[in-house]
Amino acid sequence: MKSLKNFIFLAVIIVVIVFAVISKEEQKLEVGNNKRSVGVSTFALYDVAKYIASDTQDIFMIIPFGADVHSFEPSPKLMAMIQKAPLIIYSGTGLQPWIEDIDFEHRALDMSHYMKLRKTQHSHNHHDEHDDYENHKEGALDHHYWLDADNMIKMANMVTRELIVLSPKNKEIYEKNRDQYIDMIKKLDSDFKNSLSNCKKDTIIVNHDAFSYLSSRYGFETLALSGLSPDAQPDANTMIELIEHIKEDNLTTVFFESFASDKAIKSIASETGASVEVLQPLGNITADEAKKDLSYEQIMRENLRKISKALECN
Repeated sequence: MKSLKNFIFLAVIIVVIVFAVISKEEQKLEVGNNKRSVGVSTFALYDVAKYIASDTQDIFMIIPFGADVHSFEPSPKLMAMIQKAPLIIYSGTGLQPWIEDIDFEHRALDMSHYMKLRKTQHSHNHHDEHDDYENHKEGALDHHYWLDADNMIKMANMVTRELIVLSPKNKEIYEKNRDQYIDMIKKLDSDFKNSLSNCKKDTIIVNHDAFSYLSSRYGFETLALSGLSPDAQPDANTMIELIEHIKEDNLTTVFFESFASDKAIKSIASETGASVEVLQPLGNITADEAKKDLSYEQIMRENLRKISKALECN
Protein backbone atom coordinates (compact mmCIF):
# COMPACT_ATOMS: atom_id res chain seq x y z
CA MET A 1 0.00 0.00 0.00
CA LYS A 2 2.79 2.35 0.92
CA SER A 3 4.62 1.57 -2.31
CA LEU A 4 1.43 2.34 -4.27
CA LYS A 5 1.12 5.72 -2.56
CA ASN A 6 4.74 6.43 -3.34
CA PHE A 7 4.16 5.47 -6.97
CA ILE A 8 1.10 7.74 -7.22
CA PHE A 9 2.98 10.60 -5.58
CA LEU A 10 5.91 10.15 -7.98
CA ALA A 11 3.54 10.00 -10.95
CA VAL A 12 1.89 13.27 -9.87
CA ILE A 13 5.29 14.94 -9.54
CA ILE A 14 6.25 13.78 -13.05
CA VAL A 15 2.97 15.05 -14.51
CA VAL A 16 3.43 18.44 -12.82
CA ILE A 17 6.99 18.71 -14.16
CA VAL A 18 5.91 17.72 -17.67
CA PHE A 19 3.10 20.29 -17.71
CA ALA A 20 5.48 22.96 -16.40
CA VAL A 21 7.96 22.22 -19.18
CA ILE A 22 5.20 22.24 -21.83
CA SER A 23 3.84 25.52 -20.48
CA LYS A 24 7.29 27.08 -20.56
CA GLU A 25 7.85 25.96 -24.14
CA GLU A 26 4.45 27.33 -25.13
CA GLN A 27 5.41 30.69 -23.60
CA LYS A 28 8.61 30.66 -25.59
CA LEU A 29 6.70 29.95 -28.78
CA GLU A 30 4.21 32.69 -27.96
CA VAL A 31 7.00 35.21 -27.44
CA GLY A 32 8.66 34.06 -30.64
CA ASN A 33 5.44 34.45 -32.61
CA ASN A 34 4.78 37.90 -31.16
CA LYS A 35 8.28 39.12 -31.92
CA ARG A 36 8.31 38.85 -35.69
CA SER A 37 10.70 39.76 -38.48
CA VAL A 38 10.10 43.09 -40.21
CA GLY A 39 12.19 43.76 -43.30
CA VAL A 40 13.06 47.26 -44.58
CA SER A 41 14.99 48.25 -47.70
CA THR A 42 16.88 51.46 -46.84
CA PHE A 43 18.78 52.74 -43.84
CA ALA A 44 16.34 55.59 -43.17
CA LEU A 45 13.48 53.09 -42.96
CA TYR A 46 15.63 50.87 -40.76
CA ASP A 47 16.40 53.73 -38.38
CA VAL A 48 12.72 54.69 -38.05
CA ALA A 49 11.47 51.12 -37.63
CA LYS A 50 14.25 50.12 -35.20
CA TYR A 51 13.58 53.12 -32.96
CA ILE A 52 9.80 52.82 -32.92
CA ALA A 53 9.69 49.01 -32.57
CA SER A 54 12.33 49.08 -29.85
CA ASP A 55 12.89 45.45 -28.78
CA THR A 56 9.35 44.27 -29.61
CA GLN A 57 10.16 43.19 -33.19
CA ASP A 58 13.18 41.93 -35.13
CA ILE A 59 13.94 44.65 -37.69
CA PHE A 60 16.30 43.60 -40.47
CA MET A 61 17.86 45.41 -43.41
CA ILE A 62 17.03 43.66 -46.67
CA ILE A 63 20.12 45.15 -48.27
CA PRO A 64 23.19 44.38 -46.11
CA PHE A 65 25.11 47.24 -44.53
CA GLY A 66 27.97 48.18 -46.83
CA ALA A 67 26.10 47.32 -50.05
CA ASP A 68 25.06 49.90 -52.63
CA VAL A 69 21.26 50.13 -52.78
CA HIS A 70 21.40 51.08 -56.47
CA SER A 71 23.18 47.95 -57.66
CA PHE A 72 22.38 45.29 -55.03
CA GLU A 73 20.80 42.06 -56.27
CA PRO A 74 19.30 39.62 -53.72
CA SER A 75 20.05 35.91 -53.55
CA PRO A 76 17.21 33.34 -53.96
CA LYS A 77 17.45 32.65 -50.21
CA LEU A 78 16.95 36.33 -49.40
CA MET A 79 14.08 36.57 -51.88
CA ALA A 80 12.33 33.68 -50.09
CA MET A 81 12.92 35.33 -46.70
CA ILE A 82 11.43 38.60 -47.95
CA GLN A 83 8.47 36.80 -49.48
CA LYS A 84 7.53 35.06 -46.22
CA ALA A 85 8.16 37.94 -43.79
CA PRO A 86 5.01 39.13 -41.97
CA LEU A 87 5.82 42.74 -42.87
CA ILE A 88 8.07 44.30 -45.53
CA ILE A 89 8.44 48.06 -45.95
CA TYR A 90 10.37 49.16 -49.03
CA SER A 91 11.30 52.55 -50.43
CA GLY A 92 9.69 52.31 -53.89
CA THR A 93 10.25 54.76 -56.79
CA GLY A 94 12.21 52.05 -58.60
CA LEU A 95 15.19 52.15 -56.25
CA GLN A 96 14.96 48.37 -55.80
CA PRO A 97 13.01 47.24 -58.89
CA TRP A 98 13.45 43.56 -58.04
CA ILE A 99 11.42 43.88 -54.84
CA GLU A 100 8.33 45.04 -56.71
CA ASP A 101 8.18 41.71 -58.58
CA ILE A 102 8.02 39.55 -55.44
CA ASP A 103 4.79 37.66 -54.77
CA PHE A 104 4.49 38.54 -51.08
CA GLU A 105 2.69 36.12 -48.77
CA HIS A 106 1.95 38.84 -46.21
CA ARG A 107 1.90 42.64 -45.91
CA ALA A 108 4.25 44.66 -48.15
CA LEU A 109 4.21 48.45 -48.09
CA ASP A 110 5.67 50.77 -50.75
CA MET A 111 6.56 53.77 -48.57
CA SER A 112 6.94 56.13 -51.53
CA HIS A 113 3.14 56.13 -51.99
CA TYR A 114 2.87 58.20 -48.82
CA MET A 115 5.75 60.59 -49.41
CA LYS A 116 6.07 64.01 -51.02
CA LEU A 117 8.29 63.37 -54.03
CA ARG A 118 10.44 65.46 -56.33
CA LYS A 119 11.04 64.92 -59.99
CA THR A 120 14.67 64.32 -60.89
CA GLN A 121 16.84 67.16 -62.10
CA HIS A 122 19.44 67.26 -64.85
CA SER A 123 22.70 66.17 -63.29
CA HIS A 124 24.68 69.39 -63.81
CA ASN A 125 21.93 72.02 -63.73
CA HIS A 126 20.99 74.33 -60.89
CA HIS A 127 17.75 73.43 -59.16
CA ASP A 128 15.05 75.72 -60.47
CA GLU A 129 12.56 77.13 -58.00
CA HIS A 130 9.76 76.16 -60.39
CA ASP A 131 10.74 72.47 -60.23
CA ASP A 132 8.18 71.84 -57.52
CA TYR A 133 7.32 68.63 -55.80
CA GLU A 134 5.50 66.05 -57.89
CA ASN A 135 3.24 63.41 -56.43
CA HIS A 136 3.38 60.15 -58.36
CA LYS A 137 3.07 61.59 -61.85
CA GLU A 138 4.68 59.92 -64.82
CA GLY A 139 8.41 60.47 -65.10
CA ALA A 140 11.50 59.81 -63.02
CA LEU A 141 11.14 60.54 -59.33
CA ASP A 142 13.98 61.28 -56.95
CA HIS A 143 14.02 58.39 -54.48
CA HIS A 144 16.08 60.17 -51.79
CA TYR A 145 12.89 61.46 -50.14
CA TRP A 146 14.10 60.53 -46.64
CA LEU A 147 16.36 63.61 -46.72
CA ASP A 148 13.25 65.78 -46.29
CA ALA A 149 12.17 66.23 -42.66
CA ASP A 150 8.46 66.26 -43.52
CA ASN A 151 8.84 62.89 -45.23
CA MET A 152 10.66 61.45 -42.23
CA ILE A 153 7.75 62.50 -40.03
CA LYS A 154 5.30 60.86 -42.44
CA MET A 155 7.50 57.77 -42.47
CA ALA A 156 7.45 57.57 -38.65
CA ASN A 157 3.65 57.77 -38.67
CA MET A 158 3.31 55.10 -41.37
CA VAL A 159 5.75 52.70 -39.68
CA THR A 160 3.91 53.15 -36.39
CA ARG A 161 0.59 52.34 -38.06
CA GLU A 162 2.01 49.17 -39.60
CA LEU A 163 3.62 48.00 -36.36
CA ILE A 164 0.37 48.49 -34.45
CA VAL A 165 -1.44 46.31 -36.99
CA LEU A 166 1.29 43.68 -36.59
CA SER A 167 1.31 43.83 -32.79
CA PRO A 168 -1.67 45.73 -31.32
CA LYS A 169 -0.68 45.01 -27.72
CA ASN A 170 2.39 47.25 -28.16
CA LYS A 171 0.38 50.24 -29.40
CA GLU A 172 1.34 52.52 -26.48
CA ILE A 173 5.05 51.70 -26.86
CA TYR A 174 4.97 52.44 -30.58
CA GLU A 175 3.11 55.72 -30.21
CA LYS A 176 5.41 56.92 -27.44
CA ASN A 177 8.53 56.05 -29.46
CA ARG A 178 7.02 57.65 -32.57
CA ASP A 179 6.44 60.92 -30.74
CA GLN A 180 10.03 60.94 -29.47
CA TYR A 181 11.36 60.21 -32.96
CA ILE A 182 9.29 63.00 -34.52
CA ASP A 183 10.51 65.45 -31.87
CA MET A 184 14.08 64.51 -32.82
CA ILE A 185 13.38 65.10 -36.53
CA LYS A 186 11.80 68.50 -35.80
CA LYS A 187 14.85 69.54 -33.75
CA LEU A 188 17.18 68.33 -36.50
CA ASP A 189 15.17 70.25 -39.10
CA SER A 190 15.33 73.41 -36.98
CA ASP A 191 19.10 73.08 -36.58
CA PHE A 192 19.55 72.69 -40.36
CA LYS A 193 17.47 75.82 -41.00
CA ASN A 194 19.34 77.86 -38.41
CA SER A 195 22.81 76.68 -39.42
CA LEU A 196 22.28 77.20 -43.16
CA SER A 197 20.36 80.48 -42.98
CA ASN A 198 23.36 82.81 -43.33
CA CYS A 199 26.05 81.52 -45.68
CA LYS A 200 28.60 83.15 -47.99
CA LYS A 201 28.27 80.42 -50.64
CA ASP A 202 25.07 79.04 -52.15
CA THR A 203 26.22 75.88 -53.99
CA ILE A 204 27.80 72.53 -53.20
CA ILE A 205 29.35 70.11 -55.71
CA VAL A 206 28.30 66.48 -55.31
CA ASN A 207 29.14 63.19 -56.99
CA HIS A 208 25.55 62.29 -57.91
CA ASP A 209 22.17 63.99 -57.78
CA ALA A 210 21.08 62.73 -54.36
CA PHE A 211 20.62 65.90 -52.32
CA SER A 212 17.87 67.90 -54.02
CA TYR A 213 15.50 67.39 -51.09
CA LEU A 214 18.06 68.95 -48.75
CA SER A 215 19.00 71.81 -51.07
CA SER A 216 15.37 72.68 -51.81
CA ARG A 217 14.37 72.67 -48.15
CA TYR A 218 17.31 74.65 -46.81
CA GLY A 219 17.89 77.15 -49.59
CA PHE A 220 21.11 76.13 -51.30
CA GLU A 221 21.89 74.55 -54.66
CA THR A 222 23.64 71.39 -55.76
CA LEU A 223 25.64 70.74 -58.91
CA ALA A 224 26.07 67.03 -59.59
CA LEU A 225 28.65 65.13 -61.58
CA SER A 226 26.06 62.49 -62.55
CA GLY A 227 22.35 61.78 -62.17
CA LEU A 228 20.57 59.50 -59.69
CA SER A 229 22.96 56.59 -60.17
CA PRO A 230 26.35 57.11 -58.48
CA ASP A 231 27.89 54.65 -60.96
CA ALA A 232 26.96 56.71 -64.04
CA GLN A 233 29.96 57.92 -66.00
CA PRO A 234 30.21 61.73 -66.11
CA ASP A 235 30.73 63.35 -69.49
CA ALA A 236 33.66 65.64 -70.21
CA ASN A 237 31.49 68.74 -70.68
CA THR A 238 29.94 68.33 -67.24
CA MET A 239 33.38 68.01 -65.63
CA ILE A 240 34.58 71.15 -67.42
CA GLU A 241 31.49 73.09 -66.31
CA LEU A 242 31.95 72.02 -62.70
CA ILE A 243 35.65 72.92 -62.71
CA GLU A 244 34.82 76.38 -64.08
CA HIS A 245 32.09 76.88 -61.50
CA ILE A 246 34.36 75.86 -58.61
CA LYS A 247 37.04 78.29 -59.75
CA GLU A 248 34.64 81.16 -60.41
CA ASP A 249 32.90 80.83 -57.03
CA ASN A 250 36.07 79.87 -55.18
CA LEU A 251 34.47 76.76 -53.73
CA THR A 252 36.73 74.87 -51.34
CA THR A 253 35.01 71.47 -51.07
CA VAL A 254 33.58 68.78 -53.36
CA PHE A 255 31.56 65.81 -52.11
CA PHE A 256 31.22 62.14 -53.02
CA GLU A 257 29.48 59.13 -51.41
CA SER A 258 30.94 56.04 -49.80
CA PHE A 259 29.48 53.63 -52.38
CA ALA A 260 30.61 55.60 -55.44
CA SER A 261 33.94 55.78 -57.20
CA ASP A 262 35.82 58.91 -56.16
CA LYS A 263 38.08 58.94 -59.24
CA ALA A 264 36.25 61.67 -61.19
CA ILE A 265 35.53 63.88 -58.20
CA LYS A 266 39.17 63.63 -57.07
CA SER A 267 40.24 64.64 -60.56
CA ILE A 268 38.08 67.76 -60.26
CA ALA A 269 39.47 68.46 -56.79
CA SER A 270 43.01 68.12 -58.07
CA GLU A 271 42.28 70.53 -60.92
CA THR A 272 40.71 73.16 -58.64
CA GLY A 273 42.55 72.72 -55.36
CA ALA A 274 39.33 71.81 -53.53
CA SER A 275 39.25 69.26 -50.72
CA VAL A 276 37.19 66.05 -50.96
CA GLU A 277 34.62 65.11 -48.31
CA VAL A 278 32.10 62.28 -47.95
CA LEU A 279 28.44 63.30 -47.83
CA GLN A 280 25.96 60.59 -46.80
CA PRO A 281 22.68 60.29 -48.77
CA LEU A 282 21.57 57.58 -46.29
CA GLY A 283 20.19 55.02 -48.70
CA ASN A 284 22.51 52.69 -46.83
CA ILE A 285 25.48 53.02 -44.49
CA THR A 286 28.92 51.47 -44.63
CA ALA A 287 29.95 48.44 -42.60
CA ASP A 288 32.11 50.69 -40.40
CA GLU A 289 29.20 53.04 -39.74
CA ALA A 290 27.05 50.04 -38.84
CA LYS A 291 29.68 48.78 -36.38
CA LYS A 292 29.59 52.20 -34.68
CA ASP A 293 25.79 51.89 -34.48
CA LEU A 294 25.37 55.34 -35.99
CA SER A 295 21.83 56.68 -36.24
CA TYR A 296 20.07 58.74 -38.91
CA GLU A 297 20.33 61.78 -36.62
CA GLN A 298 24.07 61.38 -36.01
CA ILE A 299 24.87 61.00 -39.70
CA MET A 300 22.62 63.90 -40.69
CA ARG A 301 24.32 66.13 -38.14
CA GLU A 302 27.67 65.19 -39.65
CA ASN A 303 26.24 66.06 -43.08
CA LEU A 304 25.12 69.42 -41.66
CA ARG A 305 28.57 70.17 -40.28
CA LYS A 306 30.20 69.48 -43.65
CA ILE A 307 27.63 71.39 -45.72
CA SER A 308 27.78 74.35 -43.37
CA LYS A 309 31.56 74.43 -43.67
CA ALA A 310 31.46 74.14 -47.48
CA LEU A 311 28.91 76.97 -47.76
CA GLU A 312 30.88 79.08 -45.25
CA CYS A 313 27.88 79.61 -42.99
CA ASN A 314 27.93 81.73 -39.86
